[in-house]
Amino acid sequence: MKRLSRPGPGEALLLTANRLLDGRIIWCDSAGSWHEDIRRAAQMTLEKAEMALETEAQQAQKKGLVGLYEVLVKVGPVPQPVSVRERVRAFGPTVHPDFAYPSAGAQPSILEESP
Repeated sequence: MKRLSRPGPGEALLLTANRLLDGRIIWCDSAGSWHEDIRRAAQMTLEKAEMALETEAQQAQKKGLVGLYEVLVKVGPVPQPVSVRERVRAFGPTVHPDFAYPSAGAQPSILEESP
């Protein structure tokens, strides 16, 4: 198993994957259910993320998941992924606000640097 990112102060880990059926980006909640909205994702410590990743990896085929991994985020009501790549996956394209995912409403530009 690969080594997970280590969250610093004010950071957490989320689990993400793609749904095999349609390729949509999905996020894991604390009950092991998967949702398209990052706001429903469980914000975890390193230890909890390791356990959850192992559990979900064992059930990935049954749940129709591919590309399962963790994402480092700034904690908050709407977790903010640290990397630009993950911000695009969470909130949609950078080209025009009309093309953003509904969960991105009223979020800062994904290209803005976090404080």
